[in-house]
Amino acid sequence: MENQLLSIITFLPLVAALILALFMRGDDAAARQGAKWLALFTTTATFVISLFILFRFDPSNTGFQFVEEREWILGLTYKMGVDGISILFVMLTTFLMPITIYACWNVETRVKEYMIAFLVLETLMLGVFMALDLVLFYLFFEAGLIPMFLIIGIWGGKERIYAAFKFFLYTFLGSVLMLVAMIVMYFDAGTTDIVELLAHDFGSETFSLLGFQVVGGLQTMLFLAFFASFAVKMPMWPVHTWLPDAHVQAPTAGSVVLAAILLKMGGYGFLRFSLPMFPVGSDVMAPLVLWLSAIAIVYTSLVALAQTDMKKLIAYSSVAHMGFVTMGIFSANQQGVDGAIFQMISHGFISGALFLCVGVIYDRMHTREIDAYGGLVNRMPAYALVFMFFTMANVGLPGTSGFVGEFLTLMGVFQVNTWVAAVAATGVILSAAYALWLYRQVVFGDLIKEALRSITDMDRRERVVFAPLIAMTLILGVYPSLVTDIIGPSVTALVTDYQAALPADAAAVALNEGHSE
Repeated sequence: MENQLLSIITFLPLVAALILALFMRGDDAAARQGAKWLALFTTTATFVISLFILFRFDPSNTGFQFVEEREWILGLTYKMGVDGISILFVMLTTFLMPITIYACWNVETRVKEYMIAFLVLETLMLGVFMALDLVLFYLFFEAGLIPMFLIIGIWGGKERIYAAFKFFLYTFLGSVLMLVAMIVMYFDAGTTDIVELLAHDFGSETFSLLGFQVVGGLQTMLFLAFFASFAVKMPMWPVHTWLPDAHVQAPTAGSVVLAAILLKMGGYGFLRFSLPMFPVGSDVMAPLVLWLSAIAIVYTSLVALAQTDMKKLIAYSSVAHMGFVTMGIFSANQQGVDGAIFQMISHGFISGALFLCVGVIYDRMHTREIDAYGGLVNRMPAYALVFMFFTMANVGLPGTSGFVGEFLTLMGVFQVNTWVAAVAATGVILSAAYALWLYRQVVFGDLIKEALRSITDMDRRERVVFAPLIAMTLILGVYPSLVTDIIGPSVTALVTDYQAALPADAAAVALNEGHSE
């Protein structure tokens, strides 16, 4: 049993989805209720079982734990495992899924199919964070597009078809390059095993391609191919345009999963592949990525200020927050990478909760326009409080988890490039600007609009949905060591190996920079 824990967690939602698909018949109220309860029970059970992994996990061991390895079809290997970097993403996924399912309790159209889509999606997301084989990783990574595509395309808003296709094509095109890179890696290293690939040295000799000198050689090429896929997934500026569309059209639960978990796959990919496998390529490209991240933070925060749709505003805010993540990862030092992982976990709770906040009033008024609201505090005091809490957490108020991640990433990047850190720090002010503006427009003021006079405050179900998210945001804000103690040793090992793999001159420069501060 010990050895199969990861597989049980990964495939339990899939088993429930199969039960729903094969044995649930009818579309009456009882069948719909049954589908919801089964999905809720399964996702909760998955979370409870994943706690066993968390409690038995040994942070001081920087290798992979709970490893399972079996022969699979066509000579491929099924191999799963978690380390200090991936375990918290697994926990984030299993924690958020029951909340997401419980949040979409009011869905009445095609409930069975809706639940199946979310359960399959959970399996695929968990697989991404646990796969220790390139082919397996790619299968999980790509297959996750399908249920999300269906969730946006069937249960979304008016322009759902356009948004679903845009989401699919953008993310798919990036990933094709990654597939080519994986094939090259297989031929170079002779294996698809991620553990062995982490130990393999890919060539970093400069060569000429079409008259251009490729510094960092094969590593840079592979880095760029993986970057194409992960940058779209994150999404980084300028390939972020699919995200606002996808968010606006997706149903509330779809938005929550998209913002809280799917965006993290890009960051996870950088930490799992780009930095450890192509250190020279990452080092060559790091200045570019840092500047792209700084632009993303400022640009998308300014764009967020100009939005009229609540979901769009929060979607642009997500892109800005992911800018902090990429910036932290490519600063490639302990504070930066710690901060990036922390920011991803924290953003999972905060942005998920913000989309749920929009969902609460959308369910009542069926509009997302900011202008349609105002003065909600008079009728919905509890909602106003919850919304304020998450707005503050999104801005990065000390005492909430949002602060710790941003602070650490800025600390990390400051040691590498002070200019990037200065530009990114302005982003913090801008994020306060759009978040407070949104809050003022929606919640404060007089209740003038007739339609809002009968609006009701949050019911018990909605309060229960928010309670765990509030708890986690506060706990991590006050006691960040919960996260940093688990990820710390693995990050240290990652950063040490990264620095050791760089050529001597580059490593000496990095050391000198470290000393001069």
